This record gives sequence, C-alpha cells and structure tokens, in this order.
Amino acid sequence: MSSERGGLSPDDGAPARASSASPWSGGVLPTVRVSADGARALRHLRPWVWRKDVLEPPDAPGGAVVAVLDPRGQPAGQALWAARSPLALRLLTRRAPAEERVTDDWFQARLEASIARRAPFGREALRLVHGEADGLPGFFVDRYRDRLVLQTLSEGMDLRKASLAGTLRSLTGAVQVVCRDDGSGRDFEQLPRESRVLLGPADTEVEWREGENLFRADLLRDMKTGAFLDQAENHLRAGELGRGRALDAFSYHGGFALALAARCDSVLALEQDPAAARRLAGNVQRNGRKNVEPQEANAFDVLHQLDRDGERFDTVVLDPPGLAKRKEGTRTALRAYRELNVRALRVLRPGGLLVTCSCSGKVKPPEFEEMLLGAADDVRRPVQILERRGPAADHPALGGLPETEYLKTFFVRPL
Repeated sequence: MSSERGGLSPDDGAPARASSASPWSGGVLPTVRVSADGARALRHLRPWVWRKDVLEPPDAPGGAVVAVLDPRGQPAGQALWAARSPLALRLLTRRAPAEERVTDDWFQARLEASIARRAPFGREALRLVHGEADGLPGFFVDRYRDRLVLQTLSEGMDLRKASLAGTLRSLTGAVQVVCRDDGSGRDFEQLPRESRVLLGPADTEVEWREGENLFRADLLRDMKTGAFLDQAENHLRAGELGRGRALDAFSYHGGFALALAARCDSVLALEQDPAAARRLAGNVQRNGRKNVEPQEANAFDVLHQLDRDGERFDTVVLDPPGLAKRKEGTRTALRAYRELNVRALRVLRPGGLLVTCSCSGKVKPPEFEEMLLGAADDVRRPVQILERRGPAADHPALGGLPETEYLKTFFVRPL
C-alpha cells in the first residue's frame, strides 16, 4: 500500500488529568440532553451524536463521561463528551448510570474483552482494539509482537491515554507502548497531533512475521502505526491466488508483493515514497526474494508506460492511498480509481487476477463496485468478481455505523 494512505510534548500531569476527569467525583454524573433524533440514533445501534442534536450541553469539561438524556429527560446511555469536535457524543454504554458505572475498572474490562476476542487469530501483528467496534470509541491499539501502538481519535480517549497505556502494558506484558496521534483524524476532532513513546525503551524498530515473510518497521516514524495491518488477510489471499508475472502498484513495505513472491514467477513492486521504498527494498532482501524487483516510482505513470510498451501481467494489485478524505472529494476520487483500474485492466492478460482496493471511507462499497464495472466497460472486458473482501477480522466493522466499513478489496478476473 502506498505510504500516502492515510503532537503534544510529554505531559507528566496526564495521569492526574485522567483521574480528575472521573465522572464519579461526588457520585454525580453530568448530564446532556439530546434531540429526539439524537436519542433515536443511540437507541438504534448508532453510537454517535452530532453537535446539532445537543439541546442542553453538560456542565463538564471536554473528555468527561456524561449521562445522556432524551428530550423528555429519560436516560439514553452514557457517552464521552467532546467540547470542540463536531461529533459531540460518543456512546460508551446504553445503560443508565444507576445500572452501570463507567470507572477505571470498566475501561479495563472493555480492554480485556477486546484482547480476548483476538486470541484465536494467532498473528504476530494485529489490531487489539478497534474503536467503536470494541466499545471504546475513538481508541485503537495495534500489537507488533511485544510492542503496542495506540491512537486516540476522541477527546475522551485522548485524556485517558496515559492511564490506558499502563493498563494495556499490564494486560499484555508489552515492553513498549508508542503513541501515534499524528493522523489527520485528529484535526477533525480539533486535537493536536503528536508522536512519542509513552512507555518503554526509545528504540521503536520492530520485526514480525506475516505468513512466511518477515517484515521490519519503525513504529514511531513509518506510516500509520508502522504497517497496514488491516490488509494482512488480503495479502495472504492474494498470495494464494496470484500466478505468473505480477505487479504490485502501491507496494508500501511489500505486503502484497512478498505474499505474491511465493507462487509468482516475478513481482514488480512500485512505491513512490522514498522512505517506504527503502523499507520495501530492505524487506525484499531480508526475505531473500530474488524474484521481487522493488522500484521507486509513480504507479500512475508506470502503468501508463507499461501499457504503451505492450507489457502484460498475470496478476495486478492496486492498493492506493485514501483518495477521498472528505465527502466532497468522493467524485474526484472515483474518477482517479477508475483511471487506475482501466490502466490495470489494460495490462492484465485474459484470465489473470486483479486485486483492487480502496481505503477511502467516504467511498461506499456499492460506489466502488460501480466504478470497477465502469472501468471494465471502458476497456470492453467482462470481469468475474471472485471475492468481495474487507479488512482482516481484527478490524471489524460495527453494524449500524457504515463509516467503519472503510476498506474494500475486490478480487476480479478479466475475461
């Protein structure tokens, strides 16, 4: 995947802030009254309330746990309150304060349950906590062997990340916890960006295995949390189905390319970002894959040139960066995706394999499929849709929240 896909200084007072924000000081929880639409959303599986649906804000600081009331004063659950974000409330529980107290022990129990759900997966690198889908809104944790990387995308979780890091280390035995709160999602929440080691040694280089391949990344400096773990299962599936001469057009650190190398005769792996291209070359060398050719290059340009030169491939993978960061950019993104897929289909031999992906959450699965079929029509080639896939199982979507269905991966055979 392309490295384009999509801080605060250390604060010794952070644990104290988390403690002072406890909703149970004095035993009284601040309340927020929401509109009928806001209450209806919370009661029907949607865990968010936008600021326009807040009728009476709470007398509480940003990040506090608050009791949510409907327009008639009836309880609608408990949520994290954001003082500045357009997304004012993120639901923690649909139970009233009298039924369930959101304390430090409550957060620990949620973390324990989330970690336990991943126990059957058996991967050295995977997501342990996936935000709203695990009942911890705006909080994400990736594990790379004995290292953890956390990200917070809500004011409430940002306030608590120092204490949550300590809890996570106790639960997992991790030797290091890294904070990667440097993504653009923080801008939407009006939270400052930061990247730092919260706990453990300063060295953030780590190695792990995905399938039979060994990868290396810097958890503090490489993109996202070091790797794109959501594609792990799709990497392996592409390795099972790929054959012949292969092209991995947005390779990042080589997840698809190295998986393909086991069965393909040759793999051309393209990556435009210089740092990611160097890491790609290192991972290729580390695994002794002599049939993988890493190349620092722009995938759009190379695909165009390959078509002009009459080059043909048996397998092509397109895993570009998120091309639509905002809803208003969806149309432009779909045009770019269509151009990419047209070029890929032009260089694919009949009966070959196209693995085409989008990590743009604003592009919905039906829109992406319509784009793909439009590209096939442009080149006058019927296609078989072999599989419609999403992220790995450790990145589950939350029913009722379509925004969590961000990754689309189609396995297609052009005829």
